[in-house]
Amino acid sequence: MLKKFFSYYIPYKKLFAIDFICAVISAILELFFPIAVNMVIDQILPKGNLRHIVMFSVLLFALYLFNTTMNYIVVYIGHVFGSHIETDMRKELFEHFQKQSYAYFDKMKTGDLMSRITTDLFEISELAHHGPEDVFITIMTLVGAFLLMLNVHVPLALMTVALIPILGVVLGLFSRYMVNINVSIKQNLGRFNAGIQNSISGMRVVKAFANESYENDIFVDLAEKYRLAMVRFYNSMATSSSFNYIVMRLINLFALLAGSYYTIVGELTIGELVGYILLSNVFIRPLERVNAMLEVYPKGYAGFVRLQEELNKEPDIVDSPNAVEAPKFEGNIRYDNVSFGYNKEKPVLENVTINIKAGQTVAFVGPSGAGKTTLVNLLPRFYEITGGKITIDGVDIQDVTMRSLRKQIGIVQQDVFLFDGTIKENVLYGRLDATDEEVKAAIDSAKLREVISNLPDGVDTQIGERGVSLSGGQKQRLSIARIFLKNPKILILDEATSALDTATERFIQSSLDELSQGRTSLVIAHRLATITNADRIIVVTPEGIMEDGTHEELLELDNIYADLYRSQFGEM
Repeated sequence: MLKKFFSYYIPYKKLFAIDFICAVISAILELFFPIAVNMVIDQILPKGNLRHIVMFSVLLFALYLFNTTMNYIVVYIGHVFGSHIETDMRKELFEHFQKQSYAYFDKMKTGDLMSRITTDLFEISELAHHGPEDVFITIMTLVGAFLLMLNVHVPLALMTVALIPILGVVLGLFSRYMVNINVSIKQNLGRFNAGIQNSISGMRVVKAFANESYENDIFVDLAEKYRLAMVRFYNSMATSSSFNYIVMRLINLFALLAGSYYTIVGELTIGELVGYILLSNVFIRPLERVNAMLEVYPKGYAGFVRLQEELNKEPDIVDSPNAVEAPKFEGNIRYDNVSFGYNKEKPVLENVTINIKAGQTVAFVGPSGAGKTTLVNLLPRFYEITGGKITIDGVDIQDVTMRSLRKQIGIVQQDVFLFDGTIKENVLYGRLDATDEEVKAAIDSAKLREVISNLPDGVDTQIGERGVSLSGGQKQRLSIARIFLKNPKILILDEATSALDTATERFIQSSLDELSQGRTSLVIAHRLATITNADRIIVVTPEGIMEDGTHEELLELDNIYADLYRSQFGEM
């Protein structure tokens, strides 16, 4: 764990060296000041030479200014160094998220992922900045101050530090306890963020069902659990801080009492007593730093543990070592004895074989949960098959890179996701290097021009989060424009019009028909009217593929498809 932690320091070792050296110089100067006071009281003050005292004070002031500069560098450079490490970790974690499959995001909550990439990493950066520096300076200052105290009076120094081992053991126990608490806090924070994200993003549904009080109860429960975890942490921190405080004050008090005794019996001068008391203050200052470390270290360590646990999760779908760029596909698709299940105990698809010719439009119909969407999601490898093989133009999809495979597959879904930005930016997502003319052509092909002409800023109109300012039909047209711009050879339409009204559906369907021309299209539909002209209709049930033919052929067969058709349109 330590090796992995310090590996993030390597690109910024110069920054760390500057920060560390300045911190060490500052700590050494702190040790010098009590000695200087001792010299003034015992050597300069008795001579009564005010000029020497002023000169010595000017020298001390210069050292204070120099130390101020060192402190500035430590605070500024140290936090810049920490921010670099935090950013590197954040990039690594985001890349890790992007490598994961659909199955990963099916299980994970958005709020939990957000807390991992924000709060956790900030606390890790604080540990990266303060951790090694504070540990080294604490040890160096303790040892340095102790040696100087020994130089003043050996018995007094030994008696003064007698409480340190007890303090060390107690602080170590508190540290372990607080790490465990922080892991619990971060888990609660993840659930808390997930709950907030869920409630806020679904606020329109909440209001539609007048369930504000129900959502408020859920929020209060999450907030209370998080609060109780924080209370446990603050309780342990306060106990540790209080114990630390009383031990340090006892050290100060003992140094004053014992030092006064040795001064009265003539073993210490007044200057040595004052210097020793100041040294004892320097000696306990690192212990105060330890108290601050007890807040930073458990949080940062718990965050780093969670980070490594996350980064150690291997993606369940990866390119094979010998994967190559996919050739330009014609669109001949074959599912060869394909099997798949979200878990091993319950397969969704078993030994499915389908041949689809390039340019065909093939519709999949059947009851919900039969595996239609799963079937088409296997083609771009959003999920990995557990048996069999899928080929495009005879090329196994597992032999090509996922990026080159997905570049040639376009998907229009029922639940359109639009990014917070402009219409143009969302269309450009289909192909980021497209020209303005190509964007305009895609917009026209998707019959989106009329919509844009009525908007205040045209293609530069901000559409809000998830396209909230657009209607359902407008969102769908924008998503179709995105696919026109991408211009894929294979098209997947997953219930692309089922959420629209009949008039809008007809309008969108004409755009989809135009989009499908010259492409191999896989269409999932519940509204059978939208797929009557498909080249083939495949009926998928929980038992597998039961029927395959044209609309007319399946009606003549008078079986599952005919029953579905009658249920929507009445007797034929």
